[in-house]
Amino acid sequence: MAELVDARDSKSRDRKVMRVRFSLAAPKHTDMVRIFCYNSFIVNVFFEIASILVITVGISWLMQKLKQPLVLAYVVTGFVVGPAVLGLLHSYEIFELLSKLGVTALLFIVGLSLSPKVVKDVGPVSMAAGLGQIGFTALFGFLIAMALGYSWVASVYIALALTFSSTIIMLKHLQDRHELGTLYGRISTGILLVQDLAAVFVLVVLTVLSSGAGNIQVAGIVLVKALLLAIFVAFAARVVLPAMTKSFAASQEFLLIFSIAWGAGVAALFQWAGFSIEMGALAAGVALSTSPYHFEISSKMKVLRDFFVAIFFIILGAGLSFEGSSNLLWPTLLLSVFVLIGNPFIMMVIMGVMGYSRNVSFRTGIGMAQISEFSLVLAVLALQLGHINREVVSLITLVGVCTIAVSSYMLANSDRLYDLLKNRLSIFERKQTKPEYIPIQSYEAILFGCHRLGKDFVPFLRKHINEFVIVDYDPAAIDDLKRQGIPAQYGDAGDHEFIEELDFHKMKLLVTTIPDLETNRHLTRKLRKESPKGIAIVMAHAAEEAILLYDDVADYVILPPFLGGNYASLLLERYGFDRNEFTQEKTKHLDHLQKRSGRA
Repeated sequence: MAELVDARDSKSRDRKVMRVRFSLAAPKHTDMVRIFCYNSFIVNVFFEIASILVITVGISWLMQKLKQPLVLAYVVTGFVVGPAVLGLLHSYEIFELLSKLGVTALLFIVGLSLSPKVVKDVGPVSMAAGLGQIGFTALFGFLIAMALGYSWVASVYIALALTFSSTIIMLKHLQDRHELGTLYGRISTGILLVQDLAAVFVLVVLTVLSSGAGNIQVAGIVLVKALLLAIFVAFAARVVLPAMTKSFAASQEFLLIFSIAWGAGVAALFQWAGFSIEMGALAAGVALSTSPYHFEISSKMKVLRDFFVAIFFIILGAGLSFEGSSNLLWPTLLLSVFVLIGNPFIMMVIMGVMGYSRNVSFRTGIGMAQISEFSLVLAVLALQLGHINREVVSLITLVGVCTIAVSSYMLANSDRLYDLLKNRLSIFERKQTKPEYIPIQSYEAILFGCHRLGKDFVPFLRKHINEFVIVDYDPAAIDDLKRQGIPAQYGDAGDHEFIEELDFHKMKLLVTTIPDLETNRHLTRKLRKESPKGIAIVMAHAAEEAILLYDDVADYVILPPFLGGNYASLLLERYGFDRNEFTQEKTKHLDHLQKRSGRA
């Protein structure tokens, strides 16, 4: 019995050892399985993203041929890759995260444009027209939605969605036509800023609702939090950010990383306090809007924004469902017609009463004939809060698709439309109208880069040019120039979007001491296009580069490696071996160097 028991105990011990050995080996096997599954997941997600981007490129190319904005292409792509057609979109959580980053970047850039100085400059005209348009559009939109049978809550959201126009589409139109300086361009920009401020207010209200503020006490807590966050952002904008951005701006890459960190950090802080990420992104942008580097930040962020916003609209399009489309067809057509015709009509009435010409009123009005990207963001937020159902989101999205598509054609053919309708538009015009054009800031001369050779041109500019500016990306150089009373602006000559914002039409002189061939070629071509008689003096480091710049019709190319030797040889030709003449030349040169270095 004892042996049997021992044998059984031995077998039992063997089984225990086997179990132990198996348990030790199991994690390794499980890890391998997990790694394999994770790698497969990554490969599948990557293939999914790559496939969707390829389809996006194809549809975007088609929309571009049809002269449609890319926002429409993204929504169509989402519908095509979504469950309604191809069913390629499976990793919703990853795409939703990317789309959230897109909305955050979009609202951060909108905040950068909400500088108090800009809002003040557009004057009371934009405020009155903007608030009037919001009020009348919301009122009539609400009545139409109620007449269509929607609940009062859904009608409120539909009405709000109809009030906001696309900042991106309108500003892109004005930039492409170089009409930011016209009266209607200034007023349109101001109205869009007023709408953005109204959007901020809507986000605050939604945040209060999402916090469950069903009584005064809870609402009071939310308002106190909002006040504390506003004080924090204001303090940072006034005290902290100016010093930080000044130190970070010395490096373009560092400035970009800091801007992303600031925007994401403030958005996360707002979310932690119970507010929306979107509201935090807006606040972060507003805090940086008064910085002299805000344009550079906006320009650098646009690349990230464009990609992530594309993902946002793809997700939005993927959520479109045409089940029961017969129920949405009539509301979509009616609301689209209201936005396309009613919004311009409301704007023309308001601006006509305020004394503006039919031309200004008409062009401002058709710029508002589409609903905004924010309208779609608003619909998604309302859906997440449970205030509306997916059918209402689909309705707002369809109205957005229709109005963005049609208004793009209206804007592209605005001159023809005005010529066709101008006689009938006289009813919106008073006998006494205001001037139609306001000159935008332009310069007779621009100097890019004030280091080394650039300083030699400053005395000439101050003496002979009335309106000039020096552009540099060194914050210390900008501060030094401003202390001397010299107009200076922070900017990167290699940033094409920044260059496109500058007006070259009345430029007499362009000087660039930046040794980058492509940058100098781009600047020279822009000058030749907008001011053919302007003089272009650029710099190169090699003879081959100088030849290319001369081919681009540069008037003179500075070649530092050859300049000193060439000038010295001319002195030898002029003075020969007369030491006294060289002493006089030396004295003048030394005097110039001492004045330039500040030792004189």
